[in-house]
Amino acid sequence: MHRRFIRLASLVLMAACLPALAHELDGERRDERGIASVQLGPRPFFLTNEMADGPLKQKLQHCAATREHYKPTLFSIGHRGAPLQFPEHTRESYEAAARMGAGIVECDVTFTKDKQLVCRHAQNDLHTTTNILATPLAAKCVKPFTPAVFDAAGTLVAPAAAECRTSELTLAEFKSLRGKMDASNPRGRTVAEYMGGTPAFRTELYAGPTSGTLLSLKEAIALFKQLGVKMTPELKSPAVPMPFDGFTQAAYAQKMIDEHKAAGVPARDVWAQSFNLDDILYWVKNEPAFGRQAVYLDDANTPADLPTLEQLRAYRAQGVRIVAPPLFALLTADTSGNILPSAYARNARAAGLDIITWSLERSGVLADGNNGSYYQTFDSAVTREGDVLRVLDVLAQDIGVIGVFSDWPATVSFYANCTGQR
Repeated sequence: MHRRFIRLASLVLMAACLPALAHELDGERRDERGIASVQLGPRPFFLTNEMADGPLKQKLQHCAATREHYKPTLFSIGHRGAPLQFPEHTRESYEAAARMGAGIVECDVTFTKDKQLVCRHAQNDLHTTTNILATPLAAKCVKPFTPAVFDAAGTLVAPAAAECRTSELTLAEFKSLRGKMDASNPRGRTVAEYMGGTPAFRTELYAGPTSGTLLSLKEAIALFKQLGVKMTPELKSPAVPMPFDGFTQAAYAQKMIDEHKAAGVPARDVWAQSFNLDDILYWVKNEPAFGRQAVYLDDANTPADLPTLEQLRAYRAQGVRIVAPPLFALLTADTSGNILPSAYARNARAAGLDIITWSLERSGVLADGNNGSYYQTFDSAVTREGDVLRVLDVLAQDIGVIGVFSDWPATVSFYANCTGQR
C-alpha cells in the first residue's frame, strides 16, 4: 500500500509538472495546458510564395520546408496585439500576438476618470474602437454622435462624428465595454452605420459581442506574464489638459512604471515608450533601470519632419538609447526597384542609437500601388504582397533594427526564426 501510494503521488506530481516542462520544450512557448503557442498560420508562407524569385525567397522557402518548430522572438513586436484580425488592445488580440511568436506585446496606456491606467491607443478613441455609442455610456461622450448630412443630390455635406474618452468613464464603466475593430463610417446616418467602416483587408470575424475584452494595464501585465511575453507600454498623450484633477504628467509617467514594478516585472523586460521626449527624460532621470531601454517614438508624417544627425546626437547625449520612427523614415528606393536604407537610418546608427520601427502590416493590400504613409518613401519598389519580406530583410540586415512592430506578428516571427534574429 505504501509503495502504491508513493507511485501514485509521483505520477500526480509529474502530471502537475508537465505543463511547466512542456513550456520549455524546444524553446517553444506553451500555454497552461501545455499546448504549443507559436502558431504562424498560413500568412508568412503565402507571402514567401508571393515573392519575386531570388536568394531571399529561396532561403525562406527552404526554412519553411525544413523547419519544424518556431520560437518566440524579441524581434517580433505585437502592435496593439494582432489588430489585422482582432480588435486592438483586447485580451483576444494580445493572446493572438503571443501565439504568433511575438516576444514583446504593446499596451498603449491612458487613464480613466478615476485615474486608473487602461490599454487604449488614444484617450479619445472609444467611439471608433469600442461599442460605447451603442450603450447607455454614450451619454457621457464629450461629443455625442451626430449623423452624416447629405444635400438633395446625395453629396456628403457634413460627415458623421463623435468623440468618447476614457477620462469620462470610471474603470468599471470602461470594463463594461467591448472592443471592436478600429473604424468608423463618415457617411453613417445611424450609430450602427457609423460603427462600421472596417477596411476590407481586415475582418469582423473575431469582433463578436462576446469577444473584444478590454483590459486595465494591471490586467494586461498579468496576462503578458502568463503568456511569457515581454512588454512595451506606451504612455499616450492625454486628450484632457494636465494636470487632470491633480494628476500631473510626471505622476502619470511614474504610475505606468510603478504598475510594472508592483507586478514584479524586471526593468529588462519593459520597453517604455512615448512620443513625448519629456516622458523619456523623466524615466532616464527618475527610473534609470527603465530609462535605459525607454523608446522615443518619432511622430514624423513626412521625411521633412525627421530629425537631423545633430538632433539625433542630442537625443543620445540626453540619455535616449532607442528611437522608433515609422517605416518610411528608414527606407528609400532606387530607380531599379531596390529598397535601401535612408539617410535617417544611417544618421540614427551614426548617433549611437538603436532602432525599432512601426508598423509592418497596417497598409492592407500592397500590390495595389497605393500603400499609404508607411510606404511613402519606397512605394515604387513595393509591387506585390511578398515585398513585405524584402522590407523586413533591409530593416534587419542593412539597418540592424532591433525590433519590428507588426499588426500580424507571425510574419516577423517567421522571418526572425529563418534568419537568426534574436
